[in-house]
Amino acid sequence: MAIGDIIVGIDIGTSKVSTIVGEVNNFNQIEIICSSTKKCSGIKKGKIINEEEIALAIAKTIKDAEEEANFKINSAYVTIPGKYATIVQNSITKELKDKYSGIGVRDVGSAIMQVRDIEVPEGKTIIDIVPNEFILKDGKTTQDPVGELSQGFTLNAQIILAEKEYVRKLAGIFKKAGIEIDGLVPNTLAERNLILDTNELHDNVMLLDIGAGNTDIGIFEAESFIYTNTIPLGGDNITNDIALVLNIEEEEADKLKKQYGLALKSFIDNDNDIILNTYKGDGKNKIIKSSELIEIIEARIEEIFSLVNKDITNKGIKSRINNVILTGQGITNINKSDVAGKIILNIPVKISTGRLISTIKPAYRSSYALIRYIAARPFAKSVSSSIDSKRETGILQNILERIKEFFYT
Repeated sequence: MAIGDIIVGIDIGTSKVSTIVGEVNNFNQIEIICSSTKKCSGIKKGKIINEEEIALAIAKTIKDAEEEANFKINSAYVTIPGKYATIVQNSITKELKDKYSGIGVRDVGSAIMQVRDIEVPEGKTIIDIVPNEFILKDGKTTQDPVGELSQGFTLNAQIILAEKEYVRKLAGIFKKAGIEIDGLVPNTLAERNLILDTNELHDNVMLLDIGAGNTDIGIFEAESFIYTNTIPLGGDNITNDIALVLNIEEEEADKLKKQYGLALKSFIDNDNDIILNTYKGDGKNKIIKSSELIEIIEARIEEIFSLVNKDITNKGIKSRINNVILTGQGITNINKSDVAGKIILNIPVKISTGRLISTIKPAYRSSYALIRYIAARPFAKSVSSSIDSKRETGILQNILERIKEFFYT
C-alpha cells in the first residue's frame, strides 16, 4: 500500500450510489474518512436507463463527502457490473542478464506492462491488469519476486477488458457530475478480499453478490480471476413479486419479505396467518398463510440460482467450482437461501463469513471493498485519487495512464 494515499471509491448499484473516501494509514490499513449514499434507480437490469439521475446521485454523494472531509474531490475509482467485463489470461517470460543482481522492481513493472500487450477485441478496452503469480527459472512460485536471485521469471496475469461503449457512457455521466474516473474494477474482483475468508482465498470459489436488481458472478481459482458476469435479477424482484401476486403495496411487500424471509417452504415451522394491510382488492384486509408468501419468495430465488447454474454450465466452468459464497443485501436476510442454492447448483453454498464483512454497513460494502482493492495493489507507487487538481484527459487514456502509474517506478 502507498501510505498517505487518499482513495475515493464509488459503487453504482441498481438502488443507490455509494461513495467512500479512505486514506492508507501508517499501519497499511484503510482508514475511512467519510462516506455518503443516495438512492438512485438510473440502472435497471444492468443497463443505464437514466444518465441524469445517476450523475445527480454521484454529485450529491461527492458534495456530502467533500463537506465532511473538508477537501475537493476531483476523481474516483468506480465499480462495474460483471456483464461488461471480460477476463483474458496472459503470461510473459522475462530473461535477466545477471541472476546475482536480483529481480528488481523495474523488472517486475516492465513485465506487467508487457503482459498487457494482447490483441484487444473491437469494442473493448483494457481497464485493469491483475498480476497472478511469478514463476522463477527454478520453478519456484511467488507473489513478489523482487530481490529473488534468478535468471528470469514468467508472469501469469489477468487482463481485464470492458465494453468501450459502457465506459464512454460512464465517462459522460461522471463528467456531468464533475468527477474523473481513476479506474474501473469489476464488482466481484473488488469484493473478493472482503467477502472471502482466508481458506476461501486459496480455493476455487464462485462469489455471488445478489443485490437489489443484479446478481454479480465472480469465479476465482485460488488467486486467478477466471470469469465474471451479471444476472439481471435481485432482491427487488422478490419484493415486486410479493407485491404483484398478493396485490399489496411494495413497502408492505418489502416488510413481509424481511419479516418472513425464508427461501424454502419445506422449512416452515408454523404456517401462520398474515394480515395484508395494504390489500388493493375487495375488503380492507386480507388474510393469507405464511406458506403462500414463502412460496413466492422460493420461486424467484429458484429462478436466480437456475439462471446462474445455466450460465456457468454453458461456459463450461461449473465443474471447476468447489464452493459458492453468497453475499449481498438481496439475499443474506432470507433464511435457507444457501440451502436453496446448494439444491439447485449441486455445489456447497454458504453465506459469507469473511471477518471484515460485519464491520461495514451493507450499503457501503462494495465501495469499501473497492478502495481496499485499490490500496492493496502490488508494486503500486501511487494509487491516490485527485483531491487537489483536475486533469483534462479522455477516460480511456486516463485509465491507461493510471495503469502505468501503478506499475512503473
